[in-house]
Parts: sequence; C-alpha cells; structure tokens
Amino acid sequence: MENKNNVTEFVLLGLTENPKMHKVIFVVFLVTYIISLVGNVLTVVTINCQPIIRSPMYFVLADLSFIDACNSSVNTPKLIIDSLCEKKTTTFNACITQVFGEHFIGSADVILLTVMACDRYVAICKPLHYTTIMNRQVCGLLMGVVWVGGFLHAAIQILFIIPLPFCGPNIIDHFMCDLNPLLNLACTDTHTLGLFVAANSGFICLLNFLLSMVSYVVILCSLKNHSLEARCRALSTCVSHIMVVVMFFVPCVFVYMRPAATLSIDKAVAVFYTMITPMLNPLIYTLRNDQMKNAIRKLCSRKVISGDGTDDPIFITLTGTAGT
Repeated sequence: MENKNNVTEFVLLGLTENPKMHKVIFVVFLVTYIISLVGNVLTVVTINCQPIIRSPMYFVLADLSFIDACNSSVNTPKLIIDSLCEKKTTTFNACITQVFGEHFIGSADVILLTVMACDRYVAICKPLHYTTIMNRQVCGLLMGVVWVGGFLHAAIQILFIIPLPFCGPNIIDHFMCDLNPLLNLACTDTHTLGLFVAANSGFICLLNFLLSMVSYVVILCSLKNHSLEARCRALSTCVSHIMVVVMFFVPCVFVYMRPAATLSIDKAVAVFYTMITPMLNPLIYTLRNDQMKNAIRKLCSRKVISGDGTDDPIFITLTGTAGT
C-alpha cells in the first residue's frame, strides 16, 4: 500500500491527555482485554472439544466468541501499549490496516448478532423444528454471509479512503484510526464521502439493530403460549440479549449514522462496541448457560460426568435456548 501523501504517520491523542490517567487506563484495559480474550477463547475451545453441545445454537455462539476475540484485539492492544508511551503514533499503512480490521470484524459482528437474534426466534418460537430449520447447511450459509458481508463492507470503505490526499495536520483526537477522524484530516472536500459513510456504515448498523429488535419483540409476544417457568427463563434470556444488542448497536449508530464529524464523546462511545461488549458476551451468552458451564467444567477437570437425560438434543434445544 503506497502512500503518496505528505503524511507518513498519524499522532493519536488517546483516550485522555492527562498523564495521571495513563497508568489507570493501562491497568483497566489490560484487565478488560485479558477477560475478553480468555472468556471468548475458552468458549470457542469448549464448544469445539465437547460433543455434548454440538447444536446449531452453539455453532453460532462459537463464531460470535471468535469474532469478539478478534474485535477486542484490533484496537485494545495498541491502546494498552500507547497508554505507556508519551507520543502515540501510527504509520499511514498501519492506520489504514486498522480501519479495515475494525470494519471487517465489526460489520461481521453486527451481522452475526442479527443472525443470533433470528436463531433465538426459531429456537423459542419453533422449538420442535429448530434442528431442521437451523441445519448444518443453513448455519454454514449464514456464517458465509457474515464473513463475506464483513469483508465487502470493509473493502468498500478502504477503497474510498486510500485515494484521499493527506497533507497535514496529522493529529487524530482518538485512541484509534477510524473513518470520521481520517475524513476530517483529508486535504479535500469530504462532505459527499461523509454522507456515503453514514449511508453505508450507519445504515448497516441501524438495519441490523432493527431486525434484531423485531426478532426479540416477536419472541416476547409469543411467550404467552408458554408455561410460567418457560416465560420467566425466556424473558431473562431476551432481556440479557437485548442489553448486549443495545450496548453494541446504539453506539455504532451514534458514531456512523451522521455526517463526518469528530465529537469529544466519540472516544468513550467507541469503547463500548470495541472493548466492553466483546468482554460481556462470554458472561451473558456462556456463563448463564447451564450446558456451557457443565461443558467448561468437564473440559477443565478432564472427567466424564454421568448424564441425567440433559444430553438429549431436544432437551438442549428447549432448555439451552432459555439459558443463552
């Protein structure tokens, strides 16, 4: 990737310019990153090593954990390292690569959360047909859409950013490279391109957010046909999932569903969808699920626990649904 501009590197101002806060940022986000990485990697390993949970629901969950591990690794390590550096710089090529990684993994995460919302709809509203509808071929097709959609979205963004001329200044008031800060630094009129970013990134976030919420609303409306216990468990599940969806999508919509402009609050907002949500997903989707907790115990203890009938696929579909 050849840079023909005067700018060969960008200076990042980070989360704060207060030197007293740098060590706090280092500790807080190092702990956040470790929790996120360990939780998501453990989920992926558990699902792939324990045949008891080989169902479509867990196949999708493993993909979510893998994407979240990647998502937290795009920006967090550099933020942690930069918190110990007096001057935070990144090369032009590294900056463009970071933008591509953010939007590739981020948009894949956006699409996958929508897929999971639809998966929960099928599991709760059509439990007897769940394994038929969400078969291996359908799951493979959906994962293909997730990754291809993420790649195409990121590639389109980068193809519009690379040709822009950057002749100075080169200071980015953020802890990461992103589309809006780069558009503000370009030595040309980027108003039209800013509208395109809002129509592309912002619309994708908004559309998937609405689709996810519609799925959960339909699920909640269908609970009147279930027993009291099933309603309580499904309600608990939906509320926790909706919380994740809101915490991820609302900040994304706020940042990208507007013309190119850098606000001071953008840095704090970006923390939610780049670091906080990937850390919370293992806690919400994995540790609240009895099947997953048992599988993790088996994986850690290396012991075979005698079954009590909960290994039955239909039981996993009905009860595991409410626990994830």
